[in-house]
Amino acid sequence: MKYPPKLSKDQIAYRASQELPENSYVNLGIGLPSLCAKYLETNRNITFHAENGILGFNEISDKNNQDENLIDAGGQFLSPNKGISFFDSAESFSMIRGGHIDVTVLGGLQVSKNGDLSNWMIKSRGIGSIGGAMDLVSGAKNVIVTMEHVTKNNDYKILNKCDFPLTGIKCVKKIITDIAVIEVVDEGLLLTEIAKNWNYEDVQSLTEPKLIPSDYLKEYCTIN
Repeated sequence: MKYPPKLSKDQIAYRASQELPENSYVNLGIGLPSLCAKYLETNRNITFHAENGILGFNEISDKNNQDENLIDAGGQFLSPNKGISFFDSAESFSMIRGGHIDVTVLGGLQVSKNGDLSNWMIKSRGIGSIGGAMDLVSGAKNVIVTMEHVTKNNDYKILNKCDFPLTGIKCVKKIITDIAVIEVVDEGLLLTEIAKNWNYEDVQSLTEPKLIPSDYLKEYCTIN
C-alpha cells in the first residue's frame, strides 16, 4: 500500500516542543527529542535538565560552537544559557526521582495501548543500557514519546503489548510520530492529529491497537 509522505524528525520535534508548558523543567532524551530545544521561541521560559548534572542549557550546539566540557548524558554538545548550573549525578537523579521534572520527551522503540514504553533494547540484539530512562518515566510528571510510527519494514511500533524489554509501565501520556499525534487515555489510544494528506484509515493500518478518533480530530500542526 502506498502512503502519503511522512513528516521529518524536525517536524516531529517542532510539534513536541509545543507541548512544553511555560515555566517548566524539561528533560529531553537523546536523538530526536533533543531537537525540540531549537524550536522554542526566545521568549519562552523553559529550563532544560540533563541527567549528568546540568540545569539551564540551551539547544544542541552546532559544529562550529562545540565545547568538549559541556555535553549532556547522551554525549551531545550543549549551548549554555545565563544562569546555567552544574551538579553531581546524585543531585540530578534526586531532582528526577523527587518529581521535580515537569516533562520528559523520550524516543521510543515500542509503545503499548496502555502506555507501556520500551526504548532501550531490541531483543534480537540482546544488548542495551536502560540508563536514566527508567527514572524519568517514573519520576517526571508528563512523559511524551517522539518516534517514527513504524519500523523501516513497516512493523508496528504502537502495539497491543510491547514485546521488547520495558522501560516503564503505563507511563506514556502522548505519542508524537511522523504521521499522527495520539493521547493515551483510560479508554485506549485517542487519535487527535493526523499528518497532511493522511486519513484515519491510513494511520489505523499502521497501528496494531484500535484507535479512537477524537471528535476534534485535526491536521497535524507543525512547520513546513
